Amino acid sequence: MKNKTVIVTGANSGVGLATTVELARRGATVVMACRSAERGEAALKLARERSGSNQLELVPCDLGSLESIRAFASTVRERHPVVDVLVNNAGVVSLKRETTRDGFESQLGVNHLGHFLLTLLLLEPLKRAPQGRVVTVSSGAHRVGNIHWADPHFTRGYSMWRGYAQSKLANVLFTKGLAYRMRGTPVTANCLHPGAVGTQLGVDRDTGGGKAIMKLLSYVFITPEQGADTSVYLATSDEVSGVSGEYFYRREPAPVSRLAEDREQIERLWFWSEKQVGEQFPFP
Repeated sequence: MKNKTVIVTGANSGVGLATTVELARRGATVVMACRSAERGEAALKLARERSGSNQLELVPCDLGSLESIRAFASTVRERHPVVDVLVNNAGVVSLKRETTRDGFESQLGVNHLGHFLLTLLLLEPLKRAPQGRVVTVSSGAHRVGNIHWADPHFTRGYSMWRGYAQSKLANVLFTKGLAYRMRGTPVTANCLHPGAVGTQLGVDRDTGGGKAIMKLLSYVFITPEQGADTSVYLATSDEVSGVSGEYFYRREPAPVSRLAEDREQIERLWFWSEKQVGEQFPFP
C-alpha cells in the first residue's frame, strides 16, 4: 500500500480506527475523516502510535451535513489528486428518531446519503488511480431491510431497527448501482458485513443510554480488529482487483437479500438519492 492514498470515514473509533491503523501499518497514506475534531485528534495520535506511521492526516467531516461533506471533498481533492481507496465505514444507530442538519433521518442520512454524496464527489480522484476502490461497510441487517418509499425518513412511526436495516440495504443497493455505472473504468465498488463488532454504535453520546445493552452483548461481539479484516482485504488484496458489485463476509462473496439485487430498487434509490443530496452522477 506504499504510495497509495486511502480515505476512511468514521476513523476515530471501533472498526474505522482499526482499519486506519492496519492500512497505515501497510504503508498507505490514510486520511481520517472524523466528525469530532477532539475525538479525531485523539484517534490520530493513537493511530500513529499503533501503526508506527506518520502518513496519517485528519480532515473533519460530518456525514450528517452536506456542507461539511462538500468541504471535506474539496480539501481532499486539493491535497490528493489521486485517491486509491475510499472506505465508507462510518455509521450511526439512533435509539430515537433524530435528523441530520439537512433534515434527513439520521441513520439513512449518515449511513447512506452522506456516503453517497462523498463518493460522487471523489470519483474523479478515484478514477485517476491505477485501480480505485470504493469499500462500503453494510451489515447482515440489510436482509430484513426495506426502502420505505412512502416515508423513508420515518416522519411517522419511527423504529430504530427498521431505520437501521433500511440504511444497510441502501448501502448494498448503492454499491451495486455504483459498480454498474463504473463499468469500463478502473474503479470497483464492493460492500461487506463486518460481523457483530463491539463498538459504541448503539450508545447515546448525550445520555449514555444503551450502555447496559452493549455491555451485555459484548460477550458475543468480535473485536474491532477482527471486524476490520474484510474492509482491509477489499482495500488491499490483488485477489479482488477485478471484482465489483459484490457483498462480502469473512473475505468471501456472500448472498444478499432478494431486494438487494432488484434492479428497479437499485435504480430508484440511486435517482432518489441524487435528488436528496443535490448531486448527479458525473459521468455519461
